[in-house]
Amino acid sequence: MRQRYSFLLSPSWLGWLAICVLFCIACYMLGQWQLDRREAALEEINRVVSNYDEDAVSYTDARTLFAEGDPSDEWTVVEFRGEYLADDSLLVRNRGHGGQVGYEQLVPFRDAPTGDVVVISRGWLPTSSADGSVPEFNPEPPRGEIEVTARMKPAEPEIDRGAPEGQLASIDLTEYQAQVSYSVVEGAYARMAEESPEPAESPYQLARPSLDEGPHLSYSMQWLAFGLLSFVGWGYAARVHRRNLDLEELDDAEATGEPLGAADPRLEKLERNRRAKELRRRQTGRYSDEDAEDAWVEHRLTPR
Repeated sequence: MRQRYSFLLSPSWLGWLAICVLFCIACYMLGQWQLDRREAALEEINRVVSNYDEDAVSYTDARTLFAEGDPSDEWTVVEFRGEYLADDSLLVRNRGHGGQVGYEQLVPFRDAPTGDVVVISRGWLPTSSADGSVPEFNPEPPRGEIEVTARMKPAEPEIDRGAPEGQLASIDLTEYQAQVSYSVVEGAYARMAEESPEPAESPYQLARPSLDEGPHLSYSMQWLAFGLLSFVGWGYAARVHRRNLDLEELDDAEATGEPLGAADPRLEKLERNRRAKELRRRQTGRYSDEDAEDAWVEHRLTPR
């Protein structure tokens, strides 16, 4: 066996084996990347399950959470009492909702018990069909003292993209702070759930976050399978090459008149294959092109 497959130690076959190893390593890394994405999705799902439907706490008790903006506190339900600073409202562009792209309406809210100003996203606004640079409608926040129930969201990072006056590219609270003359809480903002009293017109409420972890686990398994299949392909190619070498050796033996002994390993292997395929032929009742080829090879290998 070692002599029959000694060609595997040639530079070309070792080179192909090295390529298989590198491909397998790349597939492993891609599989790990998918597992990391799944882990992040599960963390988000756990935060939603833990915080989204919990009882609301007052902003006074959650004040530290908004200052720190820890992702583990995302979706914490918080109650505010105070007033909107409607003159300083801004729009965040390129926000998805229900398969469409529009805006989120951001309005600073001054909490009466603490005096802190927290940015609240009141909801989503569709893009105008006549002018895509503005929303279709932009309702005014209610005036006077109101109560708001909202869920905490960590501030978003700055992105390298400009925005027209009155708009932001992301909910970057540092950028928001630069556009107003008073201090705002920069660690987190709040996504509105309810307002009391309820205004006549409000933005569309953003959908509840999905609890679907996505196909990351199956993708990671697929990448690992691809890596292992590269070695299967390498082994199959080696087997086919060995078979072709056997046929070439038989041609050379026939051309030189060299007889094949009954103990020749090629004959023994041929007999095993012939019996297995004969049994398969009887079970299926079909005579394939491969059977015809094997019969021809058997005829060539049989000593005369």
